[in-house]
Amino acid sequence: MLSDAYSRWGRLAAAISVVLFAGLLAGCQVRPLYGEASGTRQKLETVNFASANDRITQEVRNHLVFLTYGGAGAPATKDYEVKLIVKSSATSTEVTNDTSLSVAKNNYDGPFPGRVTMTGKYVLTRISDGQVLRAATRVVTAMLDLPQQEFAKIRAIRDGENRAARELAEIIRTDIAATLSR
Repeated sequence: MLSDAYSRWGRLAAAISVVLFAGLLAGCQVRPLYGEASGTRQKLETVNFASANDRITQEVRNHLVFLTYGGAGAPATKDYEVKLIVKSSATSTEVTNDTSLSVAKNNYDGPFPGRVTMTGKYVLTRISDGQVLRAATRVVTAMLDLPQQEFAKIRAIRDGENRAARELAEIIRTDIAATLSR
């Protein structure tokens, strides 16, 4: 008799937990970020990217434009505006007291490790009412080898900046898409 009461309460508790769990799952919405039903792709095509003032910001902007429009050019209608500020710094990752990028810092002939750190700050604004939809800062690091020759070192830093700019543009585009999909 006592075991029947426990099994009845056990079945009741299991049924209640199934109903509660189903209710929790019903509240979850998992959908594709760039799906046709969400309209995110169409909203992304109306985003305008403000002009850049330096080479690094221009690199990130160019990648954003290509990723967003797919190479189709500027949008005909502009509903959103993105203002972008990008800063970049290159440093040595060698374990010494001197982190400057001087050529004659030691007698080692090979390349030494370094990194480019790129910080992108952006503001997404709706043009119709001037409301800021998102303001964020994203940081990307690209590792590189810094040779002893000065021109090769400059070129390695520029290549690291270009890699970091591509990655930063992808992250910012995903942020913008997620914001516009809401």
